[in-house]
Amino acid sequence: MKVGPEQAVQMPMKTVVSLIVLVSAFTFSYFQITERLNNLETQDTLMQSDLLKKAEQTPKNLEIFMLIEELFKQTDKQQEALDKNIHTQIKLDHLEEQLTKALKDIEKLKDKVRQNGNSHSSNNVSG
Repeated sequence: MKVGPEQAVQMPMKTVVSLIVLVSAFTFSYFQITERLNNLETQDTLMQSDLLKKAEQTPKNLEIFMLIEELFKQTDKQQEALDKNIHTQIKLDHLEEQLTKALKDIEKLKDKVRQNGNSHSSNNVSG
């Protein structure tokens, strides 16, 4: 038996059509399965990438939260100190006012003592 380009093969049309449909179905299935695998691999890669990014961000986020908490503590301490300084300033202003008033009162008393001392000395000198 020789096989060549001139060799004729007889096959029923039903068998030829079923072979073409079968080959087409297998080819289509192969490409569908390949496409589905590619989609799943892409999704897996993206999910792993997202998980890695989230895993990398978590320590940074925790560090930022710790820094913010520390800043709030420092701000509270500074606010307390500022409040104390404001109260101290108010007390100092009040004491300054009282001291100014006391100095004026002392000057008035000195003036009265001088006037009384001068009037006594002028009465003693003339009499």
